[in-house]
Amino acid sequence: MASPARPVSRITLAATLALSLVLRPGIVAAQSQPGESLIRDTEIEEILHKDAEPIFRAAGIDPKGVQVIIIGSTELNAFAAPKVMAVYTGLILRTKTPNELQGVMAHEVGHLAAGHSFRSGDMQRAGMVPMILTMGLGVLAALAGSGDAAAGLVISAPYFGTLGAIGYTREQESRADQAGATLLERAGLSGRGLAEFFDNFRYQEVFAEYRRYKYFIDHPLSSDRIEALQLRVAALPHFKEVDSPQALAEHEVMKAKLDGFINPQLAITKYAEDDKGYPARYARAIAYYQLKEPDKALKRVDALLADQPDNPYLWELKGQILFEFGRQAEAEAPQRRSVALKPDAPLLRINLGQTLIALDDNKKVVEGIGELRKALIQEEDNAVAWRLLAEAYDKRGEDGLARLATAEYRYNIGDMKQARVFAMRARERLVKDTPEWRRATDIVLVSKPSREDLRDLAKEGSIGGSQLH
Repeated sequence: MASPARPVSRITLAATLALSLVLRPGIVAAQSQPGESLIRDTEIEEILHKDAEPIFRAAGIDPKGVQVIIIGSTELNAFAAPKVMAVYTGLILRTKTPNELQGVMAHEVGHLAAGHSFRSGDMQRAGMVPMILTMGLGVLAALAGSGDAAAGLVISAPYFGTLGAIGYTREQESRADQAGATLLERAGLSGRGLAEFFDNFRYQEVFAEYRRYKYFIDHPLSSDRIEALQLRVAALPHFKEVDSPQALAEHEVMKAKLDGFINPQLAITKYAEDDKGYPARYARAIAYYQLKEPDKALKRVDALLADQPDNPYLWELKGQILFEFGRQAEAEAPQRRSVALKPDAPLLRINLGQTLIALDDNKKVVEGIGELRKALIQEEDNAVAWRLLAEAYDKRGEDGLARLATAEYRYNIGDMKQARVFAMRARERLVKDTPEWRRATDIVLVSKPSREDLRDLAKEGSIGGSQLH
């Protein structure tokens, strides 16, 4: 349960900065209309964080205080803000090596270190990351068009308040290049990837704006700038450093996983059946899952598990496939295994908790509540966990806790009116002065309930904790 002392102003500030983005099935898969959505996946986040850590250390920033955000979009883009590194899936898929991706990260941290502000508003605002709304494979399923598979997960997220507002002058770009090169050198990394990445897109300036990658509209390129960067990095001592085999392998796994989820039909062709490498086999297993062929997917996941029985993400994938295709009882064992192998990953615990509360067994529901509460200790603003917790308490007839969890869910998606309403209902059913009652009071007091709120409360009467809209 969240501490009653948790700050209540953070979400209201963040909500004023945010745009509401809805996960509409098929946006990314079909690429037929623009769309950006938050993706949560423990494996990919871990790889990206590993890539970013040396750069933040070189900038004097504690990596533990930096949250990596993955944005599902075909856009080739990234940005750094206080306590945040945001990377678009389009950028991940277009980078050839970890060093190229680290180069872009270093360039963006260079902007941050130089104090460059957004074209509109202050860079500090982009650091307001209000909530974690989605979990693991479920949101990737939604992005890939599997609406049924994503059922029960959050479908909208006020998250990207100032994304797309970044725009820098050519002078600022050159300074960020130099700062990025310095950070890479200080981190013991080569600047080659940074120079090569920009060189690959050298001709973006000749295209009309509508044909350019937005990143290069907001971060203008020039041949003089690229050549100056190439000369600088070539003269640095670590220029000849190369990516480790492990880093290269992880980069390919990350790209294969994204391809499998976001572009499943393409992935089946791109990663041919006769390619026996792990990334290709992984991509095909995921692609068949997204193409609603669970038996083919499970057969391939089992083959991968035979080779890597201690890979938590393969067990996570197996459990998710079974759960989303109505085999909840079978999903329990692989999801337990994923948590046992990686107990510090809250998203894996949320997956397990979701499975346990879906089973028709009161003991399992109680255990599921425990798993969700453990996840919330690490991510107290994970709205999906709160929504599932509300469902679990409602199953057990614990009305006060169900309403409080629903209030927390509403609080963490920025719906302050409904958060207050459910918190007021929770207080009526909770023991006064307990931590839960005090937390409900905190939510009520975020701002004084209006007459309209009180009128709605009286009009609507009592609503079950699992009613979330």
